[in-house]
Amino acid sequence: MRLISSVIGALVLLLLIIVAGSAAWLWVWPPELLRVGDGYAAKIVCSNTFIAKRDPERIMTDDVQAPGNPALKLVQVSVNREEGVVTARFLGMFAPNYALYRGALGCTTVPDGDLPAARSAVFLNKVRAPKNDSLWPDGDKVAQGQDEAGLALSKLLANQDFAGPAMRAIVVVKNGRIVAEAYGDGFDKGTPLVGWSMTKTVNAAIIGRLMLSGRMSFDDQNLFPQWSNDARKNIKLSDLLGMESGLAFNEGYGAVSDVTRMLYLEPDSTRVAANAPQEAPVGERFNYSSGTATLLSRLWMNKLPNETTAISYPREALFGPLGMSSAVLEADERGTFVGSSYLYATARDWARFGQFLLQDGVWKGQRLLPEGFVGAMRTPTKSSEGIYTQVQAWLAGPGGSNAQFGLPADTFWMLGHDGQSVAIVPSANVVLVRMGLTPGWLDYKPQILLKKILDITSTGQEMAQPALAD
Repeated sequence: MRLISSVIGALVLLLLIIVAGSAAWLWVWPPELLRVGDGYAAKIVCSNTFIAKRDPERIMTDDVQAPGNPALKLVQVSVNREEGVVTARFLGMFAPNYALYRGALGCTTVPDGDLPAARSAVFLNKVRAPKNDSLWPDGDKVAQGQDEAGLALSKLLANQDFAGPAMRAIVVVKNGRIVAEAYGDGFDKGTPLVGWSMTKTVNAAIIGRLMLSGRMSFDDQNLFPQWSNDARKNIKLSDLLGMESGLAFNEGYGAVSDVTRMLYLEPDSTRVAANAPQEAPVGERFNYSSGTATLLSRLWMNKLPNETTAISYPREALFGPLGMSSAVLEADERGTFVGSSYLYATARDWARFGQFLLQDGVWKGQRLLPEGFVGAMRTPTKSSEGIYTQVQAWLAGPGGSNAQFGLPADTFWMLGHDGQSVAIVPSANVVLVRMGLTPGWLDYKPQILLKKILDITSTGQEMAQPALAD
């Protein structure tokens, strides 16, 4: 009996030593994967708390834990509203990572924990947009169609089979006016929503603004100092825009990859891609890369006189002229815009941008993008086998070509990795914005919704007898 008691005591002691040792290991040397998870949780909670004004507990439940890795259910976050800091820890103790709210610049991850440096790195003053009672897109009023087509659209958007799981917003634009819209539970016309990779197309349009003034060109080379002594010096801006530079970059989200390291472990989001080797000749391989989009951000920022001018440029050159008053383009800890992923805007403002592209980069009679720029945005690259374009957009929606769904050949897309999409159909004069938290494994196809909308709106050029709504 004493022997058994001694054995049990020894096993308990051994177990305690193992648990204590594991806890010490997690405390001192937390695995990077845990820090990625904590960084993701902190960033999502921060942006949606301070930009979208949502409840942190619901953000954790609906945005962080529901669609993601089961380990995220073990992450706990704390929100310091006074300081604008969100801290996330695995099991409430380990692998801390941080996000910081910086006002008009939204939130940034702070993986090195240097909150004072991150707070002082960049600044952009907030600007309150005046209320405008004009019809959208000039103002805030919307004309809801009351004719047969308008009622059919409203019925369609209320059908979850077409709206899709976890839909947060749908906006339908026909002939330059919003003719139907719908919102998910807890969301409305004033809720800013993240576009994820739809941000890439907006980031490209900012480059287009600089091209119009002659400060950038598709043929620009010698893009970064660390590329000057090898073949990377021959990479052109056009190669980056078409995702065919040959640079190595792992876009996988299931582990510690190049993209998760860039977003959640690096204070300088350009470092990973800027130091990546060139593993294929230019133009031979399509490699979808969020790192490339962040390099594009740094390139256009470098073309401006100083960081202060660069930080205010998206608002002054693009968001302001288009009336996208809700738009918040977030920067990394060091001040580079994360042009791959982090633009928040209301669904109506995403629709404004889609309408801007439908109008070939012209707004209120003024050309804001060079002639041919949107054309390049609709022109396929050979290396992508026709699905990706020369300027950060898609010629196919999720899981299939336009032809497979009976869509017009001129349809092109902005796509985000959690079910966000903007479809632009110039021949039908239609823009469709569909926002949600709908991971790819749910197999939702916005093309089906778009085809139904095109069928309904093709009955006439005008959606008659509108009723004004806010």
